[in-house]
Amino acid sequence: MSSRTTSSPKKIVVIGNGMVGHRFCERLIEFDAANEFQIVTFCEEPRVAYDRVGLTKYFEHRDAEKLGLTTLEWYRENGIEIHVGERAESIDRERKEIRSTTGRIVPYDYAVLATGSSPFVPPIPGVDKKGVFVYRTIEDLESIIEFGGNTKTAAVIGGGLLGLEAAKAAFDLGLETHVVEFATRLMPRQVDDRGSSLLARKIEELGVQVHLSRATEAVTGNGSVEGLSFQGGDSLDVGMVIVSAGIRPRDELARDCGLEVGERGGVAVNDALETSDASIFAIGEVALHRGMVYGLVAPGYEMAEVVAANLTGSDREFDSADLSTKLKLMGVDVASFGEYDVDESEIESGNVHSIVFEDPVAGVYKKLLVDRDGTRLLGGILVGDTSDYGRLLLLSKSVDPLPCKACELIVGSSDDGAAGGLGECADDVQVCACNGVAKGVICSVIRDRDLTTLGEVKSCTNAGTGCGGCLALVNDLLTAELEATGQSISSDLCEHFAYTRQDLFAIVKVHEIRSFDELIERYGSGNGCEICKPAAASILASLWNEDIMEHTTLQDTNDRFLANMQRGGLYSIVPRVPGGEITPEKLIVLGEVAKEHGLYTKITGGQRVDLFGAQAHQLPEIWEKLIAAGFESGHAYGKALRTVKSCVGTTWCRFGVQDSVSFAIRVEERYRGIRAPHKIKSAVSGCVRECAEAQSKDFGMVATENGYALYVCGNGGAKPRHADLLASDLDEETCIRYIDRFLMYYIMTADKLTRTSVWLEKLEGGIDHLREVVIDDKLGICDELEERMQHLVDTYECEWKRVVEDPEKRKLFQQFVNTDETEAGIELVPIREQSRPADWPKDVIPIESVTLSKQDENERRWVQVGKVWDFPEDGGGTVKYGATQIAVFHFASRGEWFATQNRCPHKNAFVLSRGIVGDAGGVPKVACPLHKKTFDLSSGECTSGDDFSIDTFEVKVDGDDVSLLLPSIEVLDRVHATDKHCVSAGIGCTAHT
Repeated sequence: MSSRTTSSPKKIVVIGNGMVGHRFCERLIEFDAANEFQIVTFCEEPRVAYDRVGLTKYFEHRDAEKLGLTTLEWYRENGIEIHVGERAESIDRERKEIRSTTGRIVPYDYAVLATGSSPFVPPIPGVDKKGVFVYRTIEDLESIIEFGGNTKTAAVIGGGLLGLEAAKAAFDLGLETHVVEFATRLMPRQVDDRGSSLLARKIEELGVQVHLSRATEAVTGNGSVEGLSFQGGDSLDVGMVIVSAGIRPRDELARDCGLEVGERGGVAVNDALETSDASIFAIGEVALHRGMVYGLVAPGYEMAEVVAANLTGSDREFDSADLSTKLKLMGVDVASFGEYDVDESEIESGNVHSIVFEDPVAGVYKKLLVDRDGTRLLGGILVGDTSDYGRLLLLSKSVDPLPCKACELIVGSSDDGAAGGLGECADDVQVCACNGVAKGVICSVIRDRDLTTLGEVKSCTNAGTGCGGCLALVNDLLTAELEATGQSISSDLCEHFAYTRQDLFAIVKVHEIRSFDELIERYGSGNGCEICKPAAASILASLWNEDIMEHTTLQDTNDRFLANMQRGGLYSIVPRVPGGEITPEKLIVLGEVAKEHGLYTKITGGQRVDLFGAQAHQLPEIWEKLIAAGFESGHAYGKALRTVKSCVGTTWCRFGVQDSVSFAIRVEERYRGIRAPHKIKSAVSGCVRECAEAQSKDFGMVATENGYALYVCGNGGAKPRHADLLASDLDEETCIRYIDRFLMYYIMTADKLTRTSVWLEKLEGGIDHLREVVIDDKLGICDELEERMQHLVDTYECEWKRVVEDPEKRKLFQQFVNTDETEAGIELVPIREQSRPADWPKDVIPIESVTLSKQDENERRWVQVGKVWDFPEDGGGTVKYGATQIAVFHFASRGEWFATQNRCPHKNAFVLSRGIVGDAGGVPKVACPLHKKTFDLSSGECTSGDDFSIDTFEVKVDGDDVSLLLPSIEVLDRVHATDKHCVSAGIGCTAHT
């Protein structure tokens, strides 16, 4: 722990531990070289600072840890006294003391108000009904998620930035979503009328209904929300309401202790951010500076830095803040920068010129504002295409004349010289607004310290560590600096292979390599890892299509167990249902299997039935029953073709022009099981009404009167992308031929874990090049592409069936290698007449890991746990000793054995034996299959930077016998018994006593 005490340290109390309060703590520690200050901070929420800007991402992963900005341990290491879950209740300015809700009294020399803001809830009648929420904290989101499962419709009151974020959250929950905005346009502070009109149209195309110029008069319903009524008599039936009508500074503490506040709220501060009491400062959304309350994180960060600098001897002022922002709202890119909202009179007088570009077909709107002479860019608005945001932002900050004509900033230049890139910007132009990092600082640090990775640049400069909006710019600067010195960013697969994934594919193909051992021996080094092993396994499968279970320990857990790992180490099972067509008899079998094994059932977005909750040892038994009914593996676990979705086409639909069901079945049965760099999704729509959403898939077909239009490289996931038209009016045979070529070209040339959408965006020449390769045979490889695809089609076998029929492969699914006993390591709770895993503990602050004491180590003896052949080479198996699970790893490529607890302390899941073993810098490690936390197999230390560790045990191999040096069952069970750490115990990542 750092020493932060002096003979008479000054005490600074920071009230609020949000993003800005945390940033102040960071900066004061950085600037306080003489250790003159002792910091105390109150954190009202049940967790330390987290990324509130990225709050909506919580709906994607439901993991609060992924939003965390730091850990409790960071505060301890830096000598900061932090009180989590405790709110400062009052300030006694005369005694210079702060009292908390627990009665704690803390004296201060200086106090910093970083209390932020609270959602403004208009006094609308009925706003207190059940089903009305605000959108501010993780707890708010959890309440929305829980309530969202009981309704089908939601309305968001407020069409600003946060309102659209809330609308996306409701939409992603599967709710019919409405946005209600009082103003005449969406995002009225950031976007003008024309930009808003385009934004609203694109959002409505996604399925969210926008209601502008609507004043909500009341929330209706008897106790619970049933709808909204508007001035003028209109109404809207909804089951949930999210209020996002703005924010109000949390200035109650300031008001109560007599500090000066603004008429409309906010603690009044001067340019040094001092309040009316010189020993109290206010920063972030609670501060009222020159009549302005800033609702963005970048100004708050700048305020935090100014106060920290002044307290440690500087003389800085907060002048104004950059309100530029770049966002993706409901899948639509939106940005505004510089002086984007000038008074219309300035344009009419000619002092400011407006340059507008609008493409309603592509959904793009750009508006740039320049000065009278057209030599300086003042600001702008971008909707639909924000790819130039970084360059334009820097130019707007520069005092130098533009390097091109103003119009060329939008339309480009016919000259060879591009219309103003990063190189033309002055060194003092700020790249990272959150941390105040200029272009020149970034470039000089890259040069002076020989930096070669984006991570190194972030670590050394702090650029990109705030909201992350400048990362693309930072990466461009890094690339430019490396190219200037003749270097390039490494594209090596990992430390074990000095090749890209594309290079390795060519090597394996040309030299007909059939195993990872041969590949790493001839072209790599070390023993592999969780990055290169799955990539190599995918390449081997894509070329030779041999039994994937022959490479079982190369695979991530999904491919290793041919099922999708879910929470707590349970698995979901998705049988293939080609085209979504299924007989009543098969539906009955699915129901019977789910009922017999207590599985949670759900229809997937791809028209298949998902059965959740199976333990690994149950999988072969379940598959056997499904195969007997005519099912086969749906490959929902693999980087493979997942599903080919279809509408009913001419089979039933009165609008259908082609038999989309039959074609979808044909396509799915052709490409099933084909391994690729990433998962592949497809769809066939029977007419241009596009009910199967084919244009949001990796490849999709839309029926026309003359055949099918083939679209490629779409994506409906986290980064939606509309697919590009490859060819139109194709008959089925031609369409299949083009798909063969397209898929195999993608498999051969894409980088690891790259979706087709990203691959195409990075492909030089884009869709035109792809069309030339696939249709015109520009490279002369179409025959090879077709032959290789046909080989994969001809050699297909159901992977589930292989396991079911092979006793040796079935053994790989046993829970324990030394007993037929089984046990569950997770609690299931009821939900709508089914069961699901109990929630993970909400406490995301890791305490120390659960480990054995030194005294325990002195009481160990050798215990035989199995035979050598019980454990897969270069993989792990689980043994049961008393009530404890132990993972035993045979690291054959190193000639070593290791044993650890089977429980990963991150989420208390008993899964470590299923992880991929490898090494990093020669250190043997295992990667937890749930969240890829890595652990040193020798020491047990976490090697992925987390405050976890695991117990390790000595292994001895005598002949064929494998033994472990273990303490007594009583001692081991006291610490590691399964029932002490399952979710039902509510332990989370805390020490167990």
